[in-house]
Amino acid sequence: MDTLLSPVAWLLALVQAAFYVALGPFIAGWIRKVKAILQNRHGAPVLQPYRELYKLLGKEARVAHSASPVFRVAPYVVFVAIWLAAATVPLIATGLPTAMLADLIVLVGLLALARFFLALAGMDVGTAFGGMGASREMLVAALAEPAMLLGVFTLAMTAHSTNLSSMVELHLAGPPVLRPSFLFAFGALVLVAIAETGRIPVDNPATHLELTMVHEAMILEYSGRHLALMEWAAQVKLVLYGALIANLFFPWGIAREIAPAALAIGIIAILMKLLALGAVLAVAETVLAKMRLFRVPALLNLSVLLAVLGLLGHVILEVGR
Repeated sequence: MDTLLSPVAWLLALVQAAFYVALGPFIAGWIRKVKAILQNRHGAPVLQPYRELYKLLGKEARVAHSASPVFRVAPYVVFVAIWLAAATVPLIATGLPTAMLADLIVLVGLLALARFFLALAGMDVGTAFGGMGASREMLVAALAEPAMLLGVFTLAMTAHSTNLSSMVELHLAGPPVLRPSFLFAFGALVLVAIAETGRIPVDNPATHLELTMVHEAMILEYSGRHLALMEWAAQVKLVLYGALIANLFFPWGIAREIAPAALAIGIIAILMKLLALGAVLAVAETVLAKMRLFRVPALLNLSVLLAVLGLLGHVILEVGR
């Protein structure tokens, strides 16, 4: 407990939270670069998202006359909520002071809060695009959240806790074991991550076509620093789900003690995992096409089915062994 409450541990927790914010644009730029290479294009530099955010932060935010205070407050609430949600997910080390708050229910609640204000902001101005994007976002969320909860509950039943840090510690404590329930949960969480982060085939973050966009439709009226916060929050959310998948199912390398060598290995390990996941996502977005909106529920129903199979697999094959 003394180590958990030490000033060094709190400082490391703050550094880990800041690492999410700093790493978000880099991972987004890495995915763009890999996609460009796969499509025989030169593409923008990996650091281009940082330049875009810097340019937007320096511009004046223009707000529509019909906008309420919710429209002005929403970018800050969305960014802070997603940042706090990311801070609960172990990234570099476990056993930090934030581990006490690293609960699955807290994570889902903070993400739901960010989604709620994002949808309100989309509908606030009264444009057709904003309302359309908000309704589509709620459709995706209504199917993605149960799949995420059921998928991670499979790991929680094994660890006998909904604490994310405890789940990671469970994997590291014993020898590697191939559990069928974890395979189903992994598939469900991957599909949920694709839907929640607005990636192909559910959504295309690089398009502004009114018949296909979901996330972009809700932030179409934003500009300047407000748009920068919305874009930055989406990039942090991408790293959040990447870290969640990487450290829940492949936690090897994460630091279990506050030591320079262990922390260095933890930083290198998570960077390699995120770069690998980003490359896989870029390949998938290159070979897959954007599906029609009416087919998205079928994809998310598949994620729910995989999560349920994971729970049943745990109960049938692992409980009582």
